[in-house]
Amino acid sequence: QVQLVESGGGLVQAGGSLRLSCAASGSIFSINAMGWYRQAPGKQRELVAVVTSGGSTNYADSVKGRFTISRDNAKNTVYLQMNSLKPEDTAVYYCNSKLVHVSGRYLEVWGQGTLVTVSS
Repeated sequence: QVQLVESGGGLVQAGGSLRLSCAASGSIFSINAMGWYRQAPGKQRELVAVVTSGGSTNYADSVKGRFTISRDNAKNTVYLQMNSLKPEDTAVYYCNSKLVHVSGRYLEVWGQGTLVTVSS
């Protein structure tokens, strides 16, 4: 099967930085897009940033100019560099991938989530 393994969450003060990583592994034929979503307590999960296989990116308005998503296609890994963090960025961050399984099936896979806490 396919799995996503995230790392890099933690506790940081407001104004600080964190870098999240997510590596995809398993029976992958190709990856169309990888991205990050987040869910704060009592709120719905929302898109943070996404990058396609071609390198196109899309960001939530709330993180534009502060977060940068990047991707290493050779390693099937996506990164999220988060700068100038704010308390409202506190959430569980989930990695997401839309990919093609070696069987030809299109799959959407989620990571287990990593907690980011920004203290004021």
